[in-house]
Amino acid sequence: MSHRMRFGIFLAPFHKPGINPTLALEQDLELIIAVASQRTRTIRLGTGVVSVSYHNPLWVTERIVQLDHLTRGRVMLGVGPGSLPSDGIMVGISQSQTRLLLEDGLDVIMKLLTTEEPVTFKNDRWDLRDARLHLRPYSNPLFDVAVPAVASPTGPKLAGKHGVGLLSIGATTAAGFDALALHWDVMEAQAAHYKTKVDRSKWRLVGLVHCAETMDQAYRDVEYGIEQWFDYFQAVAAFPQMAVPGNNVKEMISFVNDSGFGAIGTPDMVNAQIDRLWKQSNGGFGAYLMLAHNWANFDATRKSYDLIARHVFPRWQGQLSTVGAAQRARASRPELAAIHSKAVEDATARYQAEAAARAH
Repeated sequence: MSHRMRFGIFLAPFHKPGINPTLALEQDLELIIAVASQRTRTIRLGTGVVSVSYHNPLWVTERIVQLDHLTRGRVMLGVGPGSLPSDGIMVGISQSQTRLLLEDGLDVIMKLLTTEEPVTFKNDRWDLRDARLHLRPYSNPLFDVAVPAVASPTGPKLAGKHGVGLLSIGATTAAGFDALALHWDVMEAQAAHYKTKVDRSKWRLVGLVHCAETMDQAYRDVEYGIEQWFDYFQAVAAFPQMAVPGNNVKEMISFVNDSGFGAIGTPDMVNAQIDRLWKQSNGGFGAYLMLAHNWANFDATRKSYDLIARHVFPRWQGQLSTVGAAQRARASRPELAAIHSKAVEDATARYQAEAAARAH
């Protein structure tokens, strides 16, 4: 394939309650390095996501620009409305406010990033007066900016308006999967209206996978933590878009695999999952991010990433030429083997003739 898909991790802190938090964060960093196919100095890190409704957009922009300089252009800015009501309550914001605040905040952020004009803006939450950045961005062109999408058109509308990327966090949920092609249509319509440009290579889809060398091993691996992960979305997080039924490990695995929510099994199943998403997107996307989940322990998770790097990346990055070469060699082997054998026979006959001539 001519398109080379990018791969990465969407790393939320889905850690089992009660484990050492410092160790959990340290292992998260190790996993980031483990999944990278290039040297660590090239890894890009992004916010996934900054809930803009909870933060002054001027300071959000200042912080990401400083990181842009410190990393020499290896940052990405993901922004969202703030989807957990329990977070919003602590800062006096209801879910009815968050999406409008995201729209206002992203308008401010993009003006600060793309122009040197002072920004004056006021709403019920922020009052900016001739706001300017202390530093201009290091990246030229600007580092990637992305907004999330689950099922509603809010994210695609903003992505199209500002010409930024889309992060489809709920791509494998039933509603999110059905909306994939619609989301791109919304982005293109918004881009045409606001005279911006959208790029499929900046569209990132997030999905859940865990693989091992056999399906039985993959199933045993996820016994470690899948019940705690499901319990978080069933009983803790007030996030109805992530409805995950199941009362035991067997039912949970069946839901993941049978519904298309994810893939627990072999690398071939991961390839099939990405192929399904690719077709549903009606034109493709730029990156597939594996949602980190703690279903399996650290060693099994690292093994899963290794298998994916070995057996999934090549298919989507145009690196299967060795398979074609092997198939061509296999097909021509009988003919080439006969030619080789004949050459050996001819060489042997010439030697015997030369030896016989010297003997006389």
